[in-house]
Amino acid sequence: MSAHTFTERSSAARVLAPSTQPVAGVARPPVEAVTLSLVIVIVLAVVFDYINGFHDTANAIATSVATRALSPRVAVLMAAAFNFIGAFAGTAVAKTIGAGIVNEETTTEAVVMAALVGAIVWNLITWYYAIPSSSSQALIGGLIGATIVAAGVGALDIPGIVDKVLIPMLTSPLIGFVGAFLLMLSLYWIFRKSKRKPMNRIFRRLQVISAGYMAFSHGSNDAQKTMGIITLALFSAGVIDSIEVPTWVIVVSATALSLGTAVGGWRIMRTMGHRVVELEPVHGFAAETTAATVLLGTAQLGMPVSTTHVISSAIMGVGSARGPKGVRWGVARRILLAWVVTIPASAIVAALSWSVLHLLGFA
Repeated sequence: MSAHTFTERSSAARVLAPSTQPVAGVARPPVEAVTLSLVIVIVLAVVFDYINGFHDTANAIATSVATRALSPRVAVLMAAAFNFIGAFAGTAVAKTIGAGIVNEETTTEAVVMAALVGAIVWNLITWYYAIPSSSSQALIGGLIGATIVAAGVGALDIPGIVDKVLIPMLTSPLIGFVGAFLLMLSLYWIFRKSKRKPMNRIFRRLQVISAGYMAFSHGSNDAQKTMGIITLALFSAGVIDSIEVPTWVIVVSATALSLGTAVGGWRIMRTMGHRVVELEPVHGFAAETTAATVLLGTAQLGMPVSTTHVISSAIMGVGSARGPKGVRWGVARRILLAWVVTIPASAIVAALSWSVLHLLGFA
């Protein structure tokens, strides 16, 4: 019995019908009990999901609050509800996190634990400084850093990282920027003869719909990352035989994300809603609609893209439709810098965390 296995096992802690069926050509040993390490991983994953919720609340509702289409309280509650619903939209992204970034056969609970610590620490740092960084990239960076220090570069799925992470990471913000820019120009042309106040009233109502759409897409993309990391931990512990997301994992991930969203991330919301672009309802509608469409499309393709990057780029896109001075590029540069350092920073924290866990006997 491992030093990290519960000595007093209740019937709830027993793994039902442990299997010895091979996975990807490797026979997995039967599991006798849920380990303490696995419980810690699941708790950390739920904490990460909760922090992701309040860290990324601004992604879904900042523009709606900034344009006064919704009050902050109503916007947060609506975002929490649609985040929960969106989490049930699929599991393609979860499978990428679970089996498309690192070799799941060499992954241990300690690796997943360290990855989550790296992501959580970076999320809290960027939240404190009101920087809209990517929770998704923090988690991916943490997983990469912990895997390298634990099993070497060879344990990374390089083709998967390139195809499912790096290429979408670079292209999705560009698509968000260009798409929002073109949509904004189209709306300017369609309503070119409209008076400003009536047009604002129309788009303030439409923004309620676009905010719900954005919150739904946020849930469909971001909750799946927690689903994937828990599923990877369950697989590495031998509790499940393949990277298929259990139903209870979907429910737990959806609940944690929506509860975190209900708390609200007011620091980052001010940056997203006021400091990058001076928004009116038509701008908020265009940014949210574009970003939500990009996020839903990438979620269906199993690409764990950054909700933060896509909506930030879309906001910059609608601002640029006014001209070069439509965006406060000083604030934008600060956001872009956070994008660049997120993966290496969270990877370093995760690598250090794994080293500490190794010293403590968890790895």
